[in-house]
Amino acid sequence: MTESAFSEAGPAPSRGGRNLPVAIAVGVGLLAVVGGSLYFRKEVFIGFAILAIGAALWELSRALGRRDVRIPLLPLWVGTAGMLISTYTAGAEALMVSFILTVAGLVVWRVVDGGGIAAVRDAAAGVFAAAYLPLMAGFVMLMLAADNGREQVLLFILLAVANDVGGFFAGVRFGKHPLAPSVSPKKSWEGLAGSFVLALAVGLVGAVLVLKINPVIGLTLGFLAPLTATLGDLAESMIKRDLELKDMGSLLPGHGGVLDRLDSMLLTAPFVYLLFSVAPSVAT
Repeated sequence: MTESAFSEAGPAPSRGGRNLPVAIAVGVGLLAVVGGSLYFRKEVFIGFAILAIGAALWELSRALGRRDVRIPLLPLWVGTAGMLISTYTAGAEALMVSFILTVAGLVVWRVVDGGGIAAVRDAAAGVFAAAYLPLMAGFVMLMLAADNGREQVLLFILLAVANDVGGFFAGVRFGKHPLAPSVSPKKSWEGLAGSFVLALAVGLVGAVLVLKINPVIGLTLGFLAPLTATLGDLAESMIKRDLELKDMGSLLPGHGGVLDRLDSMLLTAPFVYLLFSVAPSVAT
């Protein structure tokens, strides 16, 4: 979720390569919808998450179609709903069981649809999609199921926003040294530093005021999130570069596609969940 994920939507893109007013409006609207669903009812947030992952799978399917790869969308959509709902209600074991069932279902679906080398290729792409999107999103459901699940998920989301905002504005203002020019030319070391600064601040404040836990955990989260988020963003950038795409989609004006918003969060989720799980003071 860095500056490279935003498209030049509209007539007046900013120096960062995006229409900033549109991007801000859409970003604030998304944050309001996600936060509202999270605190209205957890079930509503789960439904929103299922829709978001389903849209991202559709975008990924269209993108891979440029290379004649057809991932089985229907079993992936069904599997996504099953994985997220069962994980929230039954825990980590349910996540792994539902993931295995989803993989089995999509492989059988694709083989029945027609065998050969194409079926193996498409099934492999489907397994990748299942691991990349709903499996990673399942760790958010594990956070949500905790007693202070709303607060955990809220801090997770705010860390992602802090990484994005800090990286964008520091990169636009100070960016001179490319971080990975062959993968994502707009990412800079200065932008990464901005991500660290804002994420550390959000992690510290969130730990103390939102979760009321040891501030060291918040600082650890603030240090961890930009690392995993940057890796997630670069991984998606490599996929887009291979597919000769600027954005995975155009569902979110000023931002690109849904997957462009989720790329860094997907890889960050399991690490944040793991830290919450192993830190004794989280439960206090």
